[in-house]
Amino acid sequence: MAPDPEFYLPLLQKTVFIARVIALLCGVFEHTENITLMIDLQSVLRRYWGYETFRPFQEEAIKTVLNGNDVLVLLPTGGGKSICFQVPVMASEGVCIVVTPLIALMKDQVEQLKKRSIPAAAIHSGMSRNEIDITLDNCIHGNTKFLYVSPERLRTDILLARAKQMQICLLAIDEAHCISAWGYDFRPSYLLISDFRKQIPKVPVMALTATATEEVRADILDRLEMRNARVYKQSFARANLSYSAFAEENKERKLLQVLKNVPGSAIIYVRTRKRTKDLADSLVRQGISAQSYHAGLPFKERSDRQSAWIKNQTRVVVATNAFGMGIDKPDVRAVIHFDLPDSLEAYYQEAGRAGRDEKKAFAVALFNNIDLDELTESVERKYPPIEVLRRVYQSLANYYRIAVGSGEFSGFSFDIQEFTGIFGLAVNETHYALKLLEEEGFIQLSENFNDPSKVHFLVDNRQLYDFQIRYQEMDSFIKVILRMYGGELFTEYVRISEVEIAQTYFAPEREIIQKLNFLAERDIIEYEPRKDKPQLTFLTPRYDATLLPLNVFEIGKKKDRDLKKAKAVVHYATHTHICRTLLLLEYFNEFDAHACGVCDNCLKNKRNEIQNDANAAGQIIQFLGKNGGITPKEMARAFENIHEAVFLKTLQDLIEDELIHYDVNGKLSLTNKTQH
Repeated sequence: MAPDPEFYLPLLQKTVFIARVIALLCGVFEHTENITLMIDLQSVLRRYWGYETFRPFQEEAIKTVLNGNDVLVLLPTGGGKSICFQVPVMASEGVCIVVTPLIALMKDQVEQLKKRSIPAAAIHSGMSRNEIDITLDNCIHGNTKFLYVSPERLRTDILLARAKQMQICLLAIDEAHCISAWGYDFRPSYLLISDFRKQIPKVPVMALTATATEEVRADILDRLEMRNARVYKQSFARANLSYSAFAEENKERKLLQVLKNVPGSAIIYVRTRKRTKDLADSLVRQGISAQSYHAGLPFKERSDRQSAWIKNQTRVVVATNAFGMGIDKPDVRAVIHFDLPDSLEAYYQEAGRAGRDEKKAFAVALFNNIDLDELTESVERKYPPIEVLRRVYQSLANYYRIAVGSGEFSGFSFDIQEFTGIFGLAVNETHYALKLLEEEGFIQLSENFNDPSKVHFLVDNRQLYDFQIRYQEMDSFIKVILRMYGGELFTEYVRISEVEIAQTYFAPEREIIQKLNFLAERDIIEYEPRKDKPQLTFLTPRYDATLLPLNVFEIGKKKDRDLKKAKAVVHYATHTHICRTLLLLEYFNEFDAHACGVCDNCLKNKRNEIQNDANAAGQIIQFLGKNGGITPKEMARAFENIHEAVFLKTLQDLIEDELIHYDVNGKLSLTNKTQH
């Protein structure tokens, strides 16, 4: 029996690599496009992801980057962007550096890859220098295939030095719209990527995003210095997704109606943490299984609620907008915006979490006049005075006792209530000031943060054996740790669970923590206890707050752009006749699509057409009953008030139904059927 084609995959990877080297030496690399065909990409896809075929544009993008060319991939939410950069890396030698803005997103991606037996790692705030050091070493000497980093990390000396020693096969830029000031989530730190590219000039770049207007696309290509890049763009239209927007004074009543008419799993988005709880409690009182979710909940509670929803034990999650990112749940039947989002980019991404299984799903926006005013007012609130930004920055430096010129990449647990209480700051104003300081590249704040406890052995086997002889009371405990987590403890930081160790060792959790600290104090292990509070990281050496280099002009321009985006949301929500899909596509510079036929406006237009047809038919029959035979030309003049297309269609329908006919003189008149 012949071996499975996947048996040859590692050999094929090496063959492709050798073939490329030979081609480069011969100076004919530009003619080696067919080399990528040696790899059975379907085998890679099937082996690691379990899919038999690629989605539109995935395979084309993969082959392009395998041939060493830069690629910009524009796929809608749920379109399979990660496959585009993960498959070519698994079909190549080397490691892929993935730049992504959110810690929660990178950690989720790493976990998903590890579940598929793909070695992956991430560098983020909350990691010690030693842990970062070991992670980078494993990218050089180990078998790590994916290294996820935030863009700020690309300018650190340690990463720049180690990158020169890595065999990097691809630089992937996720959420690439963040590089553009025209984008809805601009991050100045993304501008650092082009400098990093210069360190790896021969490595292809793949930029990926689900939401990009024409200006944003041009910005991505320019700022990433993508050369002769191929652009793969799938239509933003979602044939299975029905969009609706309803002006409702009693939004809760309409919400109940939607949930009654659309069975199945649902997400409801609101603006505030308080509203998540109030609305979830209200739904429960109405007999609907619902839970609230926001970043302020303890990690275990967040995890349990998310898990219950994914397993369909809870039908509805009422959440702030961070929920759903990175979650692979294909059977969401409805995404309902109880509060309008700040931009159509955000709306498209959030609404796109419905119907990823390509079955019928609904995206519903509910609003009233107060909500429309609130949109523009919220933009004003997002931009507190510059003096407030300086005061908050100074307060942070005092809070963590960071001297001017120090503190770069220092990370701390952060409690906004405690912080604002100590310094007499308003919570909401401080929240928005922190967001602006983050956008300006001075700090990074991760609200939805959880980092499990980790252990790394600092000694080798012989030194550990000597320690076990000297401290026999620790011998059985060390053996349990090694049995549970294996030899990787000596080469990298391994996530552990004190609760699981306690169950295996038959001891209370507090005793396990004591023993781990005992080993750490004697330099046998490095033990990092679990972190589950928001983490704040200083991304630059601390400035004197009075000299903080805020780009006041750019902040003002960004505020103007945000106001424009808010007005686009109002325009979308309040439009009563143009197809919702066409409104969204027009915003994303896509003008060659057809009306969806399933949104609220399309359905309303169909009902109006039917009503117009019925009215026109009645008028024509009544007119002929009074006037007898009449020429078509005379008939058209008599019905100039009816739209020409409606008139001609109605006339044709009446003739086909044998309600009117042409008589022997070529005039229109009623048939006997109508006269009776």
